[in-house]
Parts: sequence; structure tokens; C-alpha cells
Amino acid sequence: MSVQHRKSSALTLATMLLLLLFIVGCSNTGSGDESSSAASDQTSTKSITMSWPRDIGTMNPHTYNPSQLFAQSMLYEPLISYQKDGKLEPALAESWTISADGKVYTFKLRQGVKFSDGTPFNAEIVKKNFDAVMKNKDTHSWLGIVGVLDKTEVVDDHTFRLTLTEPYYPVLQDLSVVRPFRFLGEAGFPDDGDTSQGIKEPVGTGPWMLADYKQDEYAVFKRNPNYWGTAPKVDQITVKIIPDGETRVLAFEKGDLDLIYGEGMISLDAFQELRDNDKYVTQLSDPVGTRSLLLNSSNPKLSDVRVRMALQQGFNKKAMVEGVTSGLEEPADTVLSKNYPYTNVDLEPITYDVEKSKALLDEAGWKLPAGGTVREKDGQQLDFEMIFDKTDPIQKAMAETIQAEWSELGVKVNLTGLELTVQIKRLKANDFDLYFWYNYGAPYDPHSFINVVASPGFGISETLSALPMKKELDEQVHAALSSTDETKRQELYGSILKILQEQSAIVPISYIKKTAVYQKKISNFIFPANRDENPFVGIELGNQ
Repeated sequence: MSVQHRKSSALTLATMLLLLLFIVGCSNTGSGDESSSAASDQTSTKSITMSWPRDIGTMNPHTYNPSQLFAQSMLYEPLISYQKDGKLEPALAESWTISADGKVYTFKLRQGVKFSDGTPFNAEIVKKNFDAVMKNKDTHSWLGIVGVLDKTEVVDDHTFRLTLTEPYYPVLQDLSVVRPFRFLGEAGFPDDGDTSQGIKEPVGTGPWMLADYKQDEYAVFKRNPNYWGTAPKVDQITVKIIPDGETRVLAFEKGDLDLIYGEGMISLDAFQELRDNDKYVTQLSDPVGTRSLLLNSSNPKLSDVRVRMALQQGFNKKAMVEGVTSGLEEPADTVLSKNYPYTNVDLEPITYDVEKSKALLDEAGWKLPAGGTVREKDGQQLDFEMIFDKTDPIQKAMAETIQAEWSELGVKVNLTGLELTVQIKRLKANDFDLYFWYNYGAPYDPHSFINVVASPGFGISETLSALPMKKELDEQVHAALSSTDETKRQELYGSILKILQEQSAIVPISYIKKTAVYQKKISNFIFPANRDENPFVGIELGNQ
């Protein structure tokens, strides 16, 4: 109220109060209390509030942590979109052609697309983004296309061309990932064009814009008025930063959150409790990755396939997975689930069989001494260190279960809980015996998985180094990645996956799924096929 109004007479104030009471009395028809004007504004805005355990980051499309993938995917779009069952569909590229030798990719860009600031999307800005990424190619060398990309060209305003040094079939899959090949508008580029050092502002072509943000507290995304595609049915997405899983559940139960989505966002026990409450809706995704145990073949004790096979057969995977995850993960028979391209291959499952396990260890020369509890050979005990992420309760519970079951075989396991960063360092340094590992998921797999099987530096190739057919395996991987023959490529994948299954150096444990819990006002919720994409496409709000 202004100073002048505060000096008004008491009579005027009394009159206003009476008028207010009259309006309220007339407007109340017995259907309940009316919302305040602020609440009415909020109701008129179709808004969803979700939570995330960490800050969304700088929203730089060309860099990695701390930027969060789901948030980046709200602002920035790819040339190619990865959809269910590995289908590749047009996104910012309307169509594409591939040369007969597999080395030249020509993209016809979608016309009429604008960035959120209204500037045009064209081949020049596509090239500028590609060149910014390739200026720092060492940072992005994990992505296969980066190692073979030779030249980028603007053919015309809406035609863009890539030339490779050699054929590499997963180019389109690599271009569908959330980072780094997504597109920043001209206004977002720093003056020197080097986005690795930061951007001026997050300007993308995606359906959302970052409207409000307070670091480590919240981020508010609103619809992009210049979006070229089908506009979201929701006006606003608010992301509250809540690091603690239990606090997240409490906020959801209070109604402060509409949606909890992702991997490990809440405990499995909490998910079960919410699933049992008919006030809420819960969903589980298809498998998004495999939880595996690496048995490091470069350790002399694990270089014998009979020992690795005995260990895989020597614990009850089905009972462990169901017990530890309350049935929310399913036991895995193969290293990759069959919902990726090229992975629907018939492989013989390795089943739980304690007697076979003991027989294999005996055959390999590891015998139980009289009165002893740990098998020995040449004066050495059959003992291993298993390292796990000490903040992950599922890894810890599984490690303790396997430790107990293998002790019945005469195998000693020492458990070491580590910070995740230390765990990863030890993997890359090949400094471990037994290690929990996860594949990358869609759209990275299966090509990224077989790439690390053959490429040193990631820890997986080193894990497999003592396999007698490792050279042949690596050759098959390189042939699969460079093949332009679809039939031949499928045959190579079948052979690669069969070798890995029979060698038991990567022991599949369970298929990981995303969870979603949401209020009943949300409808048409669908998990994205791309593991890292946001889940807001098509989502609707209705009456509870």
C-alpha cells in the first residue's frame, strides 16, 4: 500500500473491509474456500514439480559434470533422436544419406527451426557447434565418432556434411546422445568460440528454457515460445534440489513434489511402500543397464576360466537379486539385455550349481586342505578383494551375500568399501580383483560396450586381457564397428557376446530399471528410450 493510502481515513478503511467481506460472502457458494489470487495464478499454470539430488549445473551442452543430463536434454536437441528398440528418427536433421563406403554423412536440416531467442537454426551454427566440440577432442575421445571425424562442411543453408577417416557405423547413435553434439545458439557462444571454458547463456532449440535458477536450491523451466515441434502440454517444470532420498519421499508425500524419477532417486523400500499406496502411481522402466561383476583375468588366480566359471555358478543370483532389490530388478543371464540393437542373441545361461562349482575348482587345482576353510594351490590361498561403492546399499548387500556364499565353496572374499571416485580410479588402473560395473545403456550400447571391450584405458579391456582369444575378440570388435554390412555386423555381435558369455570375466547380475513415482494428476508418463533424456515429452496434467 502506498504512503498516501496509509494516510486515508479510518472510515475509508472500514468501508473497504465491509466491501471485502461482502465480496467473499457472495463468491462463496458452499463449494469450499476460494484460492488466493497467487494460488489461482499457480493453478492456471500447468506446472510439475520434481526433485533431483544435485544442482542442474551450468547448462553447457558441450561439457560434462556438474551439468545434469536430463536438464541439458530439455534445452538442447540432437540431429537424430533415439527411440524405443533402437529406432533412429529425425530430430533437427529431417533426413540423412550415407555414402557407399560409410565415410560421408550428409544431413538435410529441418527448416523453420529457431533457437529460444528467435535466431535461426542452420548449417552454419551446426558447424560452429561441431567445431567447438572437436577443438577439445581429447575431452570427448570416449565417444567413437570423435576419433574418426575428419571434416565438417556447410553445403548450403540447410545441408551439413561430415566426413570420416574410416567407416564407423554408430555415427547416428553417437549423434543422438545428450552430450556433446547438441546445439547452442549464437548468443550463447563466448567471444573466442571456446565453449569448454563456459557459455554466455543457455540458448537451445529444445521445448524448454531455463527461466529461474538458484544454485543448489531450484531451477524453473518454462516452455520455449519459439519451439518448432509439438509444444509441451505442461507450462512449467520446477526442479527442487533435495540431496537426501528420505527427505525427497517426505516432500512427495506432503504434496510438495509431483514426480520422483530416475535411478536410485529413492530407496527400494520407499518405492515399495509408495507402490503399495493407492494414492500414488508408480512405474518401472524396461532395463536401462546391467549390473555386472568384473572378474579380473589379469589376476593369475582368475586367469583360469574354470575358476571364473566356478565363481559365477557358485552363488544364487536369482535369490540374491530378488532379496536385495525386493524384486525391482530382475536377474540377468546376459551382459547386455535384449532391448538393444544386435543383442537379441541366443546364449546359454550360466546357472547356479554349487556341486559343479566345487568340481571346477578341484579340477583347476584349488583344493581344501584337511580341516581348512579356504582352498589352496601351490602354497597360496584362493582369496580375493571385492571393492564396492560404500554409499550404494545394493552393492554392499550383494557383496556381503556373495562373500558368504563363496565362503561355502572355500573361497575367501575380503570386502572393501570405497568412495565412487576412488573405485573408478582403481578400475582404470586395473588395480582390483572383483568390481561392480555397469554398462552405459541406450543409446550408447551395444557399440560403446564392445568398444571398451577392445580399447585400453577404460578398465574393461584390461579385465579381459588374459582371455586366450583376446586378440581375436578385439579384431571382431573393430570389424563390427567399421562394418557397412548389416548381416555381417549382426554375426559379429553374436560371436562377441558368445565369447564373453562363455569366458565369465563379466558376470551379469541384474538388469537395472528406472523408477517413477507420481501424483495421480499426472498422466501419459512414458520413460524415454534414451537413458539420459528428460521424461517430460507427452506428459499431461489432469484432475485428481
